[in-house]
Amino acid sequence: MTLEQLSLAKQVDIVFREIQDELYHLSSGIVFMQIRNNIIGKFGARHNPLESKGGVFQASGSGLTEAHIRSFRQMAIESLRHKINWSYGEICFEFAVKQGTLCASVQFESNYNMANFLINKDPRKDLREMH
Repeated sequence: MTLEQLSLAKQVDIVFREIQDELYHLSSGIVFMQIRNNIIGKFGARHNPLESKGGVFQASGSGLTEAHIRSFRQMAIESLRHKINWSYGEICFEFAVKQGTLCASVQFESNYNMANFLINKDPRKDLREMH
């Protein structure tokens, strides 16, 4: 089976399963997925492993639990219902554990390339239509 045959939801599920071991060590950060033609290419986690308190660097805390990761993965998959009419871009899932509770949000970034709209078109015609 190839990536083209997998739904975006299944690809998101695979990403979360792949980075699960890393999430066990993170208490906050961003899980990102770069998408091209509805296929996840690059993905990973951005995080700050150290925090400074009173000028002393400390580890940022314990990471996500199994229940947190399950909930986070489900939220990520369900959030795809809000991705409308674009196939290139990035999805970022920001997360933090606050007083033992997982808090998360999602940000969609769609990308378009103007050159794709001008292929096989007469750009002078488009300019005339604008005036």
